[in-house]
Amino acid sequence: MFLGEFAHTIDTKGRLTIPAKFRDLVTAGLVVTRGFDKNLMIYTMDEWRALAQRITQRPLADSDMRAFRRRVFSGAVDVVPDKQGRIIIPPYLRQFAGIDKDVIVAGMFDYLELWSSESWTAVRASIEDNADAARWADLGI
Repeated sequence: MFLGEFAHTIDTKGRLTIPAKFRDLVTAGLVVTRGFDKNLMIYTMDEWRALAQRITQRPLADSDMRAFRRRVFSGAVDVVPDKQGRIIIPPYLRQFAGIDKDVIVAGMFDYLELWSSESWTAVRASIEDNADAARWADLGI
């Protein structure tokens, strides 16, 4: 499982080093795709296959599902970490997420999120400012 928050950098070649804590979980490869909040989502191959299975079982006649498929699959790239645990994040994904150099890798249990440091700071502040237990209770937790 992916837990925690890690500050990293992306080098000039677009390489991101996966946190050492997670390297054993990602040796079979990863899929990186657009997130929903101007971030990137990173899945293990097993989690990606499970997500893809759920998505592809939905009817193509549903226009919202077609739009969702386009967003998730057309933006996706599969990558395999090198011996140093680095993956290449393509320019179009870095541009989408506003990622330049300093990034945050955040564990989301079954996937990772990749954020520009500035965006993550704003998102985290918003979450902590709105940490209203009653609001979270509505989520059924």
